[in-house]
Amino acid sequence: MKRCFSGKTVVLGVTGSIAAYKACEVASRLVECGAAVIPALSESACKLIGPATLEAITGRRAILGLWEPGTASEMEHIAMARQADLFLVAPATANIIAKAANGIADDWISTTLLATRAPVLFAPAMNTNMYLHPATRDNIARLRRRGALFVGPGRGRLACGTEGEGRLIETDVILEAAAMALNPHKDLFGRTILITSGANHEPLDPVRYIGNRSTGRMGRAFAMAALSRGARVWVVRGPSTEPLPAAAQVTDVQTAREMHDAVMELVPRADVFIAAAAVADYRPETTHLSKIKRSPDAFTLPLVPNPDIAAAVGGNRRPGQILVGFAAETENVPANGAAKLRAKNLDLLIANRVGGARSAIGSEDCEAWLVHRDREPDAYGVIPKTVLADRVLSEIARMLSAPRPVA
Repeated sequence: MKRCFSGKTVVLGVTGSIAAYKACEVASRLVECGAAVIPALSESACKLIGPATLEAITGRRAILGLWEPGTASEMEHIAMARQADLFLVAPATANIIAKAANGIADDWISTTLLATRAPVLFAPAMNTNMYLHPATRDNIARLRRRGALFVGPGRGRLACGTEGEGRLIETDVILEAAAMALNPHKDLFGRTILITSGANHEPLDPVRYIGNRSTGRMGRAFAMAALSRGARVWVVRGPSTEPLPAAAQVTDVQTAREMHDAVMELVPRADVFIAAAAVADYRPETTHLSKIKRSPDAFTLPLVPNPDIAAAVGGNRRPGQILVGFAAETENVPANGAAKLRAKNLDLLIANRVGGARSAIGSEDCEAWLVHRDREPDAYGVIPKTVLADRVLSEIARMLSAPRPVA
């Protein structure tokens, strides 16, 4: 993600929601990622958060109004409108959304929104009834038609004490959306990428299941990176702890057979299939309808094999598709990965080492090799999963743009 923000200028507009204090975390994370952050606060926001706080976080003077000194040659709102690579309004109240939708320019933020040609991203935060009011919905729809981007809001307990839509979405999600807005590499625009993510839960009885430690972090990294490159992203998601980008089309499943059926329905329409889920190889032969009672006797659990999703896709691929598999191995990692690539008729395979301190399952990074059909594997060493996803997608984009023989 840092690559997306390095050297970029982000104008952070903070408006008068009770969630204004969360703008400090957003600003801090943007600075950590290498962005130059210009904070701008509305009059109402200044009553909720001190400008000095954002100045300390960003290292830059906070802009508080139109009548502050500008540059030597032009007014400040015009200068900032030109300098900005992204205009992020977080939190965005119903008021600023209404102003932007109707071309009202009566303070620094609304005026600069009219003047900028940078991507504009709103992160709404307001009372549920205000968010769902037809006027607000119409204003959001109007801004979307003009090209503005929105992330959130989330659902939960609001400052007014009610539950519902209107919470400022989590900072991680805001940063993901900002990265997608900033990324100039749209080399997968118009392509559809189908990704499997997460684990499988194979039920044993009403309270127990067989599962694994997969968090869905790798699938999330691929979904985020593919969206930032302009792709349409479909995710078939098993149980996981990692949220997916809001722009991804998600199908939730539990078992390997459910995942298989969902993939086989979607994959004929996909340009790329990435099998990032940790699919359960086996399931209980019998799922008990009532809870299995504790007993002093040994318990034998017969298992039967699940369908091999990657092999099923490889055996029914259409011409021009690119298929990417995964192999989690404890030894002979690239060699075992190459054997799986050939056996399943894949184009690329990411071979991960599992077990030990650097196990790929459940971690932020992994020791990985990218296995090809026609050349030696690329050894990446220990690499963050976000960086791995980006490198693999670069190879996929290259392959899609090159002439390829019919599979």
